[in-house]
Parts: sequence; C-alpha cells; structure tokens
Amino acid sequence: MRDVIIIGGGISGLTAAYALAKAGRAATLIEREATLGGVMQTRHLDGCVIESGPDSFLAAKPAATELIKEVGLGADLIDSNDHQRVTFIRRHGRMVPMPDGLMMMVPTKIWPMVTTPLLSWGTKIKMGLEYFRKPPMVDLPERSVADFIRDHYGQEAVDYLAEPLLSGVYGGDPADLSMSSTLTRFVDLERKYGSLTKGTLASRKQGPAAGGSLFRTLKGGLHDLVKALDVRSAGNERIHRPVDQLRFLPDGFEVLVGGDWLATRNLILATPAWAAADLLATAAPELRDLLSQVDYSSSMTVALGYRNADLAQPLTGFGFLVPAKERESLVACTYVGRKFPHRAPEGTSLLRCFLGGAGRASVLQQSDDDVLAATRADLQRLLGLTATPAFSTISRWPRSMAQYTVGHAARIRQVEERARLHPGLHLIGNAYRGIGIPDCIQLARDTVKAILK
Repeated sequence: MRDVIIIGGGISGLTAAYALAKAGRAATLIEREATLGGVMQTRHLDGCVIESGPDSFLAAKPAATELIKEVGLGADLIDSNDHQRVTFIRRHGRMVPMPDGLMMMVPTKIWPMVTTPLLSWGTKIKMGLEYFRKPPMVDLPERSVADFIRDHYGQEAVDYLAEPLLSGVYGGDPADLSMSSTLTRFVDLERKYGSLTKGTLASRKQGPAAGGSLFRTLKGGLHDLVKALDVRSAGNERIHRPVDQLRFLPDGFEVLVGGDWLATRNLILATPAWAAADLLATAAPELRDLLSQVDYSSSMTVALGYRNADLAQPLTGFGFLVPAKERESLVACTYVGRKFPHRAPEGTSLLRCFLGGAGRASVLQQSDDDVLAATRADLQRLLGLTATPAFSTISRWPRSMAQYTVGHAARIRQVEERARLHPGLHLIGNAYRGIGIPDCIQLARDTVKAILK
C-alpha cells in the first residue's frame, strides 16, 4: 500500500508532491496529461516569453514567492513595471484610463475621480457620499459582487468597474459571484467602517508602508516553477494516465489506473471540483453532489506578436478591459512587454488577448482561423490596429477557472465536513479557498502539514 497518492499534476498537486518529498514521505503523482503544470504552461516564440495560462501572481500573498525562493529560483523573480501601470477601460468607443488611486472598485483619491470621463457625475457624487456611510447595525446577508457594489457606488460602477475587472481577473459575472468569497476584504471593511473608501484609506494608514510591485512572475516563465518542483520531487513515482475509478477501503483508498488497482492510506485530489466529483460519484455520492455545485468558466488566450515598425502608434500602459456593454469578442488584453521586463525582445510588441469567461464558453469551439480573425477585428475596432501579426498562438482552457458564486463558503464548509468523514481524503486546488497561485500553494502545503501530523 502506498503512503500517499496525488491525483492531478497542476501547481497544487506538484506543491504537495514537493512538500512530501522534502519531508521524506513517498508519494505517487498521477496526471492524465503528458505534461505537468495544468494551466501553468509557458511557450517561447521569436524571442518572446508567452504564458498560455496565468502570467503572474499577487506579490502581497507570500506563499508563491516563498516557494520560488525555496526551490532555488529566487534570482529569477521579476516585478511588474508598476511605474507604467495604467489600465484602460472601453467607454463609448474610447479607451479611458482607470483613475489613479482606484483600489479595485474603491476610489481613494478625489481629483482623479472628479476628472475621469469613465463615470458620470451622478456616480461620482454617490461615490463621494459613500465616505459618510455608517457601519451596518446587524450582519448583512451574503450578496453578489454586483449587489454589493451597486449598493455602495451605483449601477454604473458595476458596469464599468466591477464587471470588466471581475471578467478579466476571475472570468466571472459579478451578478453571480459571491462578494464574501471573492473579495472578502471589502466585506470586512464594510462591517467595520461602513464606507469602503474610508476603510481602505484607514487600512493603508494602519498597515505597513506601501512598496514593491503589485505582480510578480519568473523571468523565464511560470512553467520554470513547475519544472523545479518536478525535479525536486522526482524521486517519487510518476504515472501519466487517467484514473478510471476510485473506491474506498476500510483503511484507505484504491484507484484504478491503466487496469491496475493502486492502494493508498492518503489520497489527495488536486483536480478541478468537477473532476473530483466524477471520481467520487460511486464512493461518496454526497461529496459528488456538493462538488458538482462549484461552477467553472472557460477561457482562451490569444498571443499576437507585432514588429514595432508595423504599428501606427506605440502601445501605452498595461493593456485594456472591455465591459460587457461594449464587448464583442475580447474581454481583456495585456501588453506583455510593458507589464513585465524580459518578455519581448527590442522592437517587438506582444499582446495577450483574453476571450471566453462566464457564459461565453462557446468561443472555445471555434477554429483557430475564426478565433484569430475575430481577435484581429476586435483589435482594429478597439485600437485601430490593422497590422498583420508576425506570429500568433492560441491556448484553450475549458472549465478551468472556479467561480465562487453566492453560497460558495457554505458549500465548501459542507464539502470539508463530508471529507472529514473519510480520514486520509484531501481536496486541494482553486475550487476551495482562493483561485490564485499563492492560494493554491498555501492550501497544498497546509494539507501536507496535516498529513505529516
């Protein structure tokens, strides 16, 4: 009987495998795909570093930075070019810069909000008056992001701030996403201060002095972390085949892989919730039912490389977001070489476009030619960009981004309660307590600590 079996070779499963290997515990990692890393894949094309999935992680969450340094990649950490961090939002046919001092949807500076053409005077006045809002007398019920932001700042703030930001970052619809699970910090500020603006300003004064970049990544791409974790846990068994069946034993679990039943005392499911639900369908139908309620969105990235000489005008800022009210194909676009150094050679501009998201999974079924044509047509409409790209590459990620919809926290508590009825069963990944890379790393490490105890 094996000590630990891990199903899923994304960042969550690899972190668990590495932590177990470091502790001297044997683990078998099972991944159905030929490559490890899940959505963390990096391509190198014409001198460009192209992330097929996530391109960075939040520097404020330490788990990713700590792990990167631990596996010897600390010298390869790079920060985003925050001195030129401007993000544009499409409004009435124009690209309007997001106002300076905006923390997600929360304004913290007066003059940039007064002068921005992104919002009407009615919304600006409502945002100003929000500062005088009092803390609620009783605990308020769980609300969607749209309901929460509408209550504080009005519908226009939902349409031109919350919706494009949430679509770009979470691939989700603010009308469905839970505020308390997706943007927990702002719910806490409302509870303490009433006003989000007042709470954000107060927390900045009370916290450590601001410094450092917003995002971090690796010079050679995030897949370098995948390779480093793989090397440092290579002494453990690797199986690249799908798991066909799972069953519970009195003292553990068995998984059917390639016609063989493999027994283990500890089983880590580091898969999307829908995949874990499929595996548990027979052995734990109550868990299957709960996990099946975790929704997912699908996404696609289209990277296009241009010679600067072919561009009518230089690109400025980090990129742009397209609100649903103005959207045709593109949800967002990042100017990769401006966001991070070492991403594109001199004389080349690399654009990474995002399509899909909540309710728009059908775009993944379109051919590469159709996707590329739609992307280029949108870039012409949005930027006036008519040049022919020197190269392009497309990555599809079906059902990859967990959606923390209203009721998520209660569902996950039920999942964890049910899982505890089966000692040795552990569920990790972006479906539970954070979708970002640091969140997944932290949950995996906490899980291994629990196993080691």
